[in-house]
Amino acid sequence: MSLTIKAHIAAHFNLNLRTAKQTKLTDYNVKIRPKPIYHSNQLIAFQPKMSAAVKSASSAIKSSLIEPDGGVLVDLVVPESERGLRTTEAESMPRVKLTKIDLEWVHVISEGWASPLRGFMRENEYLQSLHFNCLRMKDGSIVNMSLPIVLAIDDETKERIGSSTNVALLGPTGDLIGILRSIEIYKHNKEERIARTWGTTAAGLPYVEEVITPAGNWLVGGDLEVLKPIKYNDGLDHYRLSPQQLRKEFDNRQADAIFAFQLRNPIHNGHALLMNDTRRRLLEMGYKNPILLLHPLGGFTKADDVPLDVRMEQHSKVLEDGVLDPETTIVSIFPSPMHYAGPTEVQWHAKARINAGANFYIVGRDPAGMGHPTEKRDLYDPDHGKKVLSMALGLEKLNILPFRVGIIVHFNSSKH
Repeated sequence: MSLTIKAHIAAHFNLNLRTAKQTKLTDYNVKIRPKPIYHSNQLIAFQPKMSAAVKSASSAIKSSLIEPDGGVLVDLVVPESERGLRTTEAESMPRVKLTKIDLEWVHVISEGWASPLRGFMRENEYLQSLHFNCLRMKDGSIVNMSLPIVLAIDDETKERIGSSTNVALLGPTGDLIGILRSIEIYKHNKEERIARTWGTTAAGLPYVEEVITPAGNWLVGGDLEVLKPIKYNDGLDHYRLSPQQLRKEFDNRQADAIFAFQLRNPIHNGHALLMNDTRRRLLEMGYKNPILLLHPLGGFTKADDVPLDVRMEQHSKVLEDGVLDPETTIVSIFPSPMHYAGPTEVQWHAKARINAGANFYIVGRDPAGMGHPTEKRDLYDPDHGKKVLSMALGLEKLNILPFRVGIIVHFNSSKH
């Protein structure tokens, strides 16, 4: 199938959308503090409009969701009935202290965003990810896995673990988070990891300085068990919907297409135009109820990015003012940390949305990129992200929607 997108953008992005008052989407210097559109649990608050006939048949209607990588969505949270026993068991194990960003990766793995990965990578998984951007399954199939998801430890921790095959994971404040079983410890070659992930070892890469440089010289991989769902208690947990929760909600809304949009800063008018235009095009293709997954990144970001709470209030205001339609939009936080690794990282962003059920992924200019840390230029070619996505191993079942302002874009897909 070939899709053509043509954008018509007026001067100053005057979208003339459905609101009587104009909302300045790019002003985030002052906190907005609106009444959030999803002030509690957005899934409970939303009540779709249905006819009586649809209501009577709704239990039989399912959305056309893409299969998760590996065929089964990973869920590594221990059932409540078993938590006491597992907690007692963990208390006798050697302990590994997690950083705040390690905990974000525990969150990502435990909910199935990285399916079929079931824990921090062992060495064979790490090498496949680092060198091939994918993992080969036992049946010979390939799934995309462009970023190594690993846990670093120092010499002292390695010595303390000794010959133990299982370790307990402690959160940054010392609380017991989970267990890593059947562990494997291997060398953390930082220079190789940095060079292959970012394509440079230039000083000033935010994730490198925050996470890798101060990390230990060893990596520990194993099968993860999380004692209870990860919560941050920051007033935003109701936005953090797991892939399982999102898939259930797509079914509830009777979606026949899911198109995902990743962003790490506030929505501006160009973003709004893109998202509304994409829905219109999907309707023209014959879909009856395409649903937008507006999915801001909620993990680690660099210091000069807009804080998460400000972004979420701005997103809430966008829906409140009708710039995006709350009935056809789900706003949820993607818990992953940000690497700013350009074409390598954008594959991870796309792959994770497959596991949430998205079968369309919007990609624009320089996705997951940033300015070069020491030179006055982009770190990556602005067009390479969408080109790589169209060729990436393991992403063949995902429809990539490249977009450029003011020109016609063609893409070919084997699926609707």
